[in-house]
Amino acid sequence: MTMSHTPEVPETMRASVLSGVGEIAVEERPVPAVRPDEVLVRVAAVGVCGSDVHYYREGRIGDFVVDKPLVLGHEVSGRIVAVGADVDTGRIGERVAIEPQRPCRVCRQCKAGSYNLCPHMEFYATPPIDGAFCEYVTIQADFAHPVPDSLSDEAAALLEPLSVGIWAARKARIVPGSRVLIAGAGPIGVIAAQAAKAFGATEIIVSDPVADRRALVARFGATRTIDPVAESVRDLGVDAFIDASGATPAVVSGIGAVRGGGVVVLVGMGADEIALPIPLIQSRELIITGVFRYTDTWPVAAQLVASGQVDLDSLVTGRFSLEDAEKALNADRTPGSLKTIVVL
Repeated sequence: MTMSHTPEVPETMRASVLSGVGEIAVEERPVPAVRPDEVLVRVAAVGVCGSDVHYYREGRIGDFVVDKPLVLGHEVSGRIVAVGADVDTGRIGERVAIEPQRPCRVCRQCKAGSYNLCPHMEFYATPPIDGAFCEYVTIQADFAHPVPDSLSDEAAALLEPLSVGIWAARKARIVPGSRVLIAGAGPIGVIAAQAAKAFGATEIIVSDPVADRRALVARFGATRTIDPVAESVRDLGVDAFIDASGATPAVVSGIGAVRGGGVVVLVGMGADEIALPIPLIQSRELIITGVFRYTDTWPVAAQLVASGQVDLDSLVTGRFSLEDAEKALNADRTPGSLKTIVVL
């Protein structure tokens, strides 16, 4: 296949491969071929997401089942080292953050601008599509987003979870002056708090039962923190509630914290089914919606970080090599761990 590239691109690469539940090892694999509309990226940094951990420990997330070897990782930054026949060769050498998805672009959802809901989506590290715990990846050229040199490789990789926070803020209809409740002060909760602040929210309340996490999120945008074990969040009357915990009690109590006509946004992965307070939802005419990835968020994410409105570098609490990817996937069990990066 015709492509232009830098002379140092090898024929093979190292890849950390999940072969079964709890079984991961580095293998030698061919460097992926580049389609005409794609670029080849030399990976610099990959963030570890909760979904990677789920696949590693459980082998599935809902209907997505790991039934053959899979490369994990979808929070990616790197540098373009080759381009397909239809891509400008001037992009070789560019630092980029990868939007890790390939929608079909022709279905009804794509045509409507909701490409995140494309039924034919190919998404990094979602069976059967390989992810980025490897040295090289391909992506359509327009989903390799240029990043300024002021962004570190790690921050560029974390534009992916920031995109989740931005998408949640958009879905929550956050505007200047909004009052927001966020459940969960893990990585997504902390990022969602920063996104809410950047969108203009003036009151950002974050609930989490872990004192250390409450203290951390207070440094990253939260104007108030709550221990849900000791204090109820019901009747706060916030404009929006974002669940980043997946915990059933947090979801139910958070719904009760929203004013009439407000919005509930479900981000966290939790139980497949829960009982909801239907009379309250009806009488307050609440809008309840989910978050499934994102659409058109990378340019905003990069600007928020470059402008200093969002701090991603300070969230990194662990760095591991590709050979230590298994340790990276278990780093969440270390007290104080927030965001882990695999550095290549």
